[in-house]
Amino acid sequence: MKNKIKTIAFDADDTLWINEPYFQEAEKQFCRLLEDYLPQHSVSQELFKTEMKNLHLYGYGVKGFILCMIETASRISNATIPVKLIDEIVSIGHELLQKPIELLSGVSETLDKLKGNYRLIVATKGDLLDQERKLKNSGLEGYFHHIEIMSDKKVGDYQKLLKHLDCKPENFLMLGNSIKSDILPVMELGGYAAHIPYHVTWAHERHEPVLKHENFMELKSIADILSYL
Repeated sequence: MKNKIKTIAFDADDTLWINEPYFQEAEKQFCRLLEDYLPQHSVSQELFKTEMKNLHLYGYGVKGFILCMIETASRISNATIPVKLIDEIVSIGHELLQKPIELLSGVSETLDKLKGNYRLIVATKGDLLDQERKLKNSGLEGYFHHIEIMSDKKVGDYQKLLKHLDCKPENFLMLGNSIKSDILPVMELGGYAAHIPYHVTWAHERHEPVLKHENFMELKSIADILSYL
């Protein structure tokens, strides 16, 4: 691998900066708002059902999350939820969209050492405006040759990205916190992938089986990739 890699792609949320804990706190706020209708754990389950039902329509990101909270609230209240509560749900979403950017440990230092030796890109899912805001506020924009906000991260999506970059799979390395989105599709194409576990993972992105593959690396932190390169 060491002599093959030319392009290194990084997931953004929970790989470069903190994201999922903010969503989980927002979900807790939402569940507390609706505990007069259902126990909080049941509200959480209903919200997840709504998110999965609408994922093909809304994609990933805060705006879809807001719409799913409102739909869930309407359903479990039998369309009797007060307008005031809807306003509070929207406020939860607005707060999410204005969260400060907190880089994860070792990110800037690792990018410093890789820049100039590799073509660095961001390949992440999410809402376009929100991800652009986060990247701008992160102070990391200058490290990256290309930014790709992807509607999904399946094999076909990576094929399009590699074609756009004019990069062969064997020259491509993806780093991210999701086995399902950042690792498996890239390895299926013949690329290299490094998993950087994050202590909080959205249920939709969880992958339980232990993964073993010659193109796969399990890291403890982003800085560990330097020992492979």
